[in-house]
Amino acid sequence: MSTDPITFQFDGDDKADHTIVLAHGAGAAMDSPFMNEMVGELAKAGLRVARFEFPYMAKRRIDGKKRGPDRAPVLIEYYGEVVRQLGGPEKLIIGGKSMGGRIASMVADDLGVAGLVCLGYPFHPPGKPENLRTDHLKSLKTPSLICHGTRDPFGKPDEIAGYELSDRITLHWVEDGEHDFKPRKSSGRTQSQDIADAAAAISLFAKTLA
Repeated sequence: MSTDPITFQFDGDDKADHTIVLAHGAGAAMDSPFMNEMVGELAKAGLRVARFEFPYMAKRRIDGKKRGPDRAPVLIEYYGEVVRQLGGPEKLIIGGKSMGGRIASMVADDLGVAGLVCLGYPFHPPGKPENLRTDHLKSLKTPSLICHGTRDPFGKPDEIAGYELSDRITLHWVEDGEHDFKPRKSSGRTQSQDIADAAAAISLFAKTLA
């Protein structure tokens, strides 16, 4: 893999105890409305956040052509390079939105990071609960927080309750949230409220790692 410098976008307090590294989901860039709002809330909570884009998404930004994600081995290797370039893995909490969080969860133990944060983990493809993506989560050793909507089609609460997950994983349920934490109007809640609640949970999680 090329060792060219990776482009990062930093937000928040440079003097924070930890830097939260967030990868984007499969279809939206690092500056999607969801990511921007989440990062804004994390920064307000006193955290430092680093964002980056996987190669396929960086190419899309250059030429505007939509393309699917790189294969998992490519994404895994790239996330490793991200951590190497940032340095100090013991001060990093890695994670991301959906696919980005999944890839982070696959490298967290090997990279020796302080923690893992997943924003909507894709436990299975929508409508295919038999295609689980949880094998590596059974033995995960890195302290982890998964913020997950109660209406997320990538894994419903009753399904997740039956999964064998490491005791290092904590779940924060995003009330009435879809995969992007958006609730129904009838819930009386807003997406911004759910994002802010998730950010507060992440802030508390980060403090437990200090």
